[in-house]
Amino acid sequence: MSLALPEPQTAAVRASPRQRRAHHRWLEGRALAAREDWLSAACAYDEAARLADDAAYALAAAHAAIKSGQSSRALPRLQSLRRAHPALAVAYTLESHAWLELGRPVDAAAVLESLPADAPRDHLHRVSYAVALQRGGKHEAAVQAFLQALALKIDDAVVHFRMGMSFKELGLKAEAAECVRTALALGLGTSELSARALLVFLEREACRWREADAEMAPLRAAVRAVPDDAAIETGAFVHAVLVDDAIEQRKVASLYARHLASGVVALPRRAAKAGNGRLRIGYLSGDFHRHATSQLAVEMFEAHDRARYEVTLFSTGPDDGTPLRRRVQASTEHWVDLHGRPLHDMAAEIRRRQIDVLVDVKGATLGSVMQVMAWRAAPLQVSWLGFPGTSGADYIDYLIGDPVVTPLADAAHYSEKIAQMPGCYQPNDSRRIRPAVTPRSSWGLPDDALVLCGFHQSYKISQQVFDTWCRILAGVPGSVLWLLRWNANVQAALVAAAAARGIAAERLLFAPLLDAEQHLARLACADLFLDAWPCNAHTTASEALWAGVPPVTVLGTPFAQRVAASLLHSAGLDELSCADADAYVHTVAALAGDPARRDGLRQRLLAQRDSNPLFDGRRFARDIEALFTRMWARAIAGLPPDHLPAAPAEPGQPGAAPAA
Repeated sequence: MSLALPEPQTAAVRASPRQRRAHHRWLEGRALAAREDWLSAACAYDEAARLADDAAYALAAAHAAIKSGQSSRALPRLQSLRRAHPALAVAYTLESHAWLELGRPVDAAAVLESLPADAPRDHLHRVSYAVALQRGGKHEAAVQAFLQALALKIDDAVVHFRMGMSFKELGLKAEAAECVRTALALGLGTSELSARALLVFLEREACRWREADAEMAPLRAAVRAVPDDAAIETGAFVHAVLVDDAIEQRKVASLYARHLASGVVALPRRAAKAGNGRLRIGYLSGDFHRHATSQLAVEMFEAHDRARYEVTLFSTGPDDGTPLRRRVQASTEHWVDLHGRPLHDMAAEIRRRQIDVLVDVKGATLGSVMQVMAWRAAPLQVSWLGFPGTSGADYIDYLIGDPVVTPLADAAHYSEKIAQMPGCYQPNDSRRIRPAVTPRSSWGLPDDALVLCGFHQSYKISQQVFDTWCRILAGVPGSVLWLLRWNANVQAALVAAAAARGIAAERLLFAPLLDAEQHLARLACADLFLDAWPCNAHTTASEALWAGVPPVTVLGTPFAQRVAASLLHSAGLDELSCADADAYVHTVAALAGDPARRDGLRQRLLAQRDSNPLFDGRRFARDIEALFTRMWARAIAGLPPDHLPAAPAEPGQPGAAPAA
């Protein structure tokens, strides 16, 4: 949002030498701000405000402080201005921006609401209020506030885009897509490539495949047209999960990684040195609360060997107050809450703690803090678990994978060096609940049907995947397809798509989103889990294995389409990884007609929950520690990062590398 600040009072500019000096410093600040040297601009404006009592100088100083990451310094000045000038709307707006930068949207909204009723509320005030509501999770109110802002300026592309994000959070994906489409038609400038990717994603979330395909073609053409060495905001996650070209994925990730680093001046490199103390490992993520990442990794965090490794979790996300948040917080030796702090402060805090190996456990996903890695706060920097593909960043040294999900033959797909775990790269929690046996009727399932479960986020259900599922339903009488009601658009869209393919509506069953315990209990009622591609089930696939439900997948080239195969390999079920859609249909049909085999697979999976390394978070901790130690040994020897093949496992055991 552009902010028009008032000019100094013309008559006062030449009134005295002191005021002339103030005006001169203000002009210097304006020139520095034009170069986006906000820290220096803040100093110049501060001096102007000290020399002369003019609201314009004080507002400029507060604005520059916010832009330079010093919002807490701006607040007292803005609060003083509001007291002195109760109708000065821009002071309220700026203070709301400061509160938002500090991660306090409720305070931001309260400030804007306190503007006197008779004071004019311009477009920027209304937009700022809508953003504060949006950041505070009040999306229905935010939509109404955005509409009020658009009533004053209907052609504001950014406001249309932001309103779409609130529709998205309300589960109204089709409505969100229309907002983004309008924003693109009006022009979004440098963010256009990213917005185009988001539009494709929203259409896929709404299961509007024709619209998604229509937007995907120009998106990919635009990506191909961009120079390989450019720095542009892109939809790296969208490419990672919706495109099956791993080289194109790497290009998009690299464009985005350079975009993140373009405004960063890296810290002086800290050399890796051998020491007598413990190796310091730092995990950085905004997902240390009720989230799949924490659900998977919590036991591993708990199991780290504190005699040899000093582990710190750097949390950049909100505290949701859940038991999982409390467990993750208690799992580690050091917990550092960075939520709401500027990115450069996060990097400085990591450097202050002398972290040796910094692990980004989020990557380019919603709420990303990947830009922190660009400051090079640690001698070794690693990507793991949070993002299903390459970071594209030359400031990240290693990507942790495994022999199935990241074979060394695919090294060209990754900007990082590949570091392979001996088993699956995905950790699991052996302490999570074991699903209670519940009757199918309690979940609205027929007792006599073959239940084919496709509990996926809706963007993973492509037209090809749904066509394949309908082929299975047509070939297996008495089967039903059990899906998640992931958002407000999914059920109607998929029922209509099934009807167009000759599948009756009653053969599609839709389940609501539930908490983890209930989710696992109902998942255990399925007969088979039908995977999707080019983005597999990740956490849900391991949940299916834990619940005794065999997944069937199609193995592809990109990272995201090899995750289920890696999990199946660790479970000793390579025969359920198929080469293509035809083999997938054949495998599911064979299992559908063989109840004894299905029961044997279920019993086998349930029996190995206590013995398979896939479900052993403590063993995973030992393995990843060994991998960190190997990385560090190279670094202190003065050697650059290099591919680290998996340490050999016992032949024939789950987790052993497959034959080449």
